[in-house]
Amino acid sequence: MEQRRWGDKPYYSLDHYFKSIYGEKIYKAALHAGCTCPVRDGTLDDKGCIFCSAGGSGEFAAALPLTAEGRPDVEAQLDMAMRRVADKFHGSHCIAYLQPYSNTYGDTAYLRNIYISLLSDPRVIGLSIATRPDCLPQDILSVLQELKERFPEKSLWVELGLQTIHPASVRYIRRHYDNSVFEEAVHKLKDLGIPVIVHCIIGLPGEGREQLYSTIEYINTFNVFGIKLQLLHVLEGTDLAADYDARAFEVLTADEYISLLSGALERLSPDIVIHRLTGDGPRNLLIAPLWSTDKKNILNRLHAHMESTGAYQGRRYTAPSGFTTI
Repeated sequence: MEQRRWGDKPYYSLDHYFKSIYGEKIYKAALHAGCTCPVRDGTLDDKGCIFCSAGGSGEFAAALPLTAEGRPDVEAQLDMAMRRVADKFHGSHCIAYLQPYSNTYGDTAYLRNIYISLLSDPRVIGLSIATRPDCLPQDILSVLQELKERFPEKSLWVELGLQTIHPASVRYIRRHYDNSVFEEAVHKLKDLGIPVIVHCIIGLPGEGREQLYSTIEYINTFNVFGIKLQLLHVLEGTDLAADYDARAFEVLTADEYISLLSGALERLSPDIVIHRLTGDGPRNLLIAPLWSTDKKNILNRLHAHMESTGAYQGRRYTAPSGFTTI
């Protein structure tokens, strides 16, 4: 069977999506809304998820300049984010990406102001909001519906941190919600016509090929817009780092990751856009795996592996007919 391709890649990349929709390369500007998270502020926990850095896994987000009133200066953040990549990005538009912590968790009026400020900026063609499935109360859903109606020409995405579907892993990473909460959140967002991007971690302790593939098959059942496939990073200051130092688990080798990633892509619906394939661990915090810092090499090796094996996104995909978590 001939290998299917999206542009020059054997998977449906976000870059291909942007170029097919907008006819140009679009940058995702990572920004900080000044939020926290219910697993950090004591509501559910005070330690955060076991893999999450003190910065809420948003070290690459632009710094948080404040206005005279003490609110995030989103225009200044956009300026900083776009200057940061000016040497490799020469476009004039971006997706504003609210990245660290849970960006629907906080005062509704405060968050609404940030969302509207970003979507009102002529450089911004869309807004991507990273959050938890249990942080979507009705007042926030009403704001999202308002944004859809007020900015119909701009994209509005919500990113949900699922990571895994397996109960033992859910407990270990301190996710603090069960899969039914994720399911309810996806259905509510889809009812509003808001595309969903799901985060999935590859290489969690105790999870192998079978567990990863069943998480992928579960995600397929929701016909989501996008997925972020994230290599497990061990970062300084996390409880995951303490377990790693105690030799409670081993991180994946590059060859193991590439094999797992290729297999996951083969089982993923070909209609789901790939927003991430490796992830970036801040070099000043990264303990392992150190090979992950050479992102270009990993992607080149993935492409070569998929080329040599004839793999492509969806090659082993089967249409869902229901799902039971194992």
